[in-house]
Amino acid sequence: MLTVAYLANQFPSAVEPYVTDEIEELRRRGVRVIAGSVRKAPREAETSDRACLPEIVLQPLRIMVLVRALLLCVRRLRQISPLLDRVVLRGSEGPIERAKALLHTWLGACYALRLEGRGVDHIHVHHGYFGSWVALVAARLLNVNFSLTLHGSDVLLRAAYLDAKLAACAFCLTVSDYNRRYILDRYPAVDPNKVLVSRLGVEVNAGDGVHSSGRASSSGIFTLVAVGRLCAVKDHAFLIRACASLRQRGVHFECSIAGDGPGRRRLQALIRKCGLKQQVALLGYVRRERMNSLYDQAGVVVLTSRSEGIPLVLMEAMARGKIVLAPAITGIPELVIPDRTGFLYEAGSLDDFVSRLLLIRSLLQAQDWWPPRIAASRQLNWMRHAARVQVRRNFNRKKNLECFADLFLMRVVPTTQSLAHENFALQQI
Repeated sequence: MLTVAYLANQFPSAVEPYVTDEIEELRRRGVRVIAGSVRKAPREAETSDRACLPEIVLQPLRIMVLVRALLLCVRRLRQISPLLDRVVLRGSEGPIERAKALLHTWLGACYALRLEGRGVDHIHVHHGYFGSWVALVAARLLNVNFSLTLHGSDVLLRAAYLDAKLAACAFCLTVSDYNRRYILDRYPAVDPNKVLVSRLGVEVNAGDGVHSSGRASSSGIFTLVAVGRLCAVKDHAFLIRACASLRQRGVHFECSIAGDGPGRRRLQALIRKCGLKQQVALLGYVRRERMNSLYDQAGVVVLTSRSEGIPLVLMEAMARGKIVLAPAITGIPELVIPDRTGFLYEAGSLDDFVSRLLLIRSLLQAQDWWPPRIAASRQLNWMRHAARVQVRRNFNRKKNLECFADLFLMRVVPTTQSLAHENFALQQI
């Protein structure tokens, strides 16, 4: 049986359901998957399903494990010496980044110890953050192949030692055509044949969006919904400043922001400074079962991130027939086709973002008139329909998981092996 060690920085994670999905899809194909997490998951992500829990959690570490890991590095120094050479002698990273990489090398040896004797054939890691260096080191120490999945910020913003990771990996999956082009342009030494696009997806149900018109509420209030972790890269401060601009223009609106994170206090302070306590609500972590009602309330679902892969929140909203507004960055235009499946704005431009919000509000208000303005009603209805079709065809969770497993197994499984549930069509390629 093929045995794959699958590592994530934190697993399970409520905001990264695709990690669990991919592990379960590989297991369905007959692969033995050893799920691992560098950090212990927060309480809200815990599950009663033991199949969705990690077998290995690296942190916190015991002193004895650290000592054994250091001895393992010494014994197998030749296998990791190219990595140490890259960390210490080459590249443009600063001393802090280099020190962190050395610590992560030590952590990789701890991971290798946890995997020893389990018959691991391959190690895969989700995201290119420090967990990918941990997985790479473990793969070198165990003399097995390594692969990784890259999303957005791990490619565009925090790409420390990504050149070494790409050079060492057997293959790299990434979530958008934009990312693939960026990787090949930025790292020309990488073999293009090992950088593959594997899109994420969401559940697509026939009834999604049918009963949700997305019109303004009966009170005439324009309702904005944003979903995402409260951190700098999601830039909810930009959204709050846009809300201040709407208030100055006399627009009656409500804005709900679902998610938690380290930026909460700073955003609360900004809301108070802008005098928006009555209009903007930080909802904190919202469980999946409550998300449907939150989406149903939305006149528009907005995203204000500085960097992204292709966000699940936009897919979820579009699958429900909601109007979305997002920045024209990275892979987002592959999902949100401007003025066809949603609206895009110029990244960083508050004026453009606010003008798009005002346009959407005017279209929603026109649709609410009786009889509705035919042009506005037709435009929004076609956009909702096109959004649902786009998700159903190209960002369908079930279909894209099957494609992920096909790609993964074709790259990992030697041609002389076969799996109990292997797709017969793959054997004909």
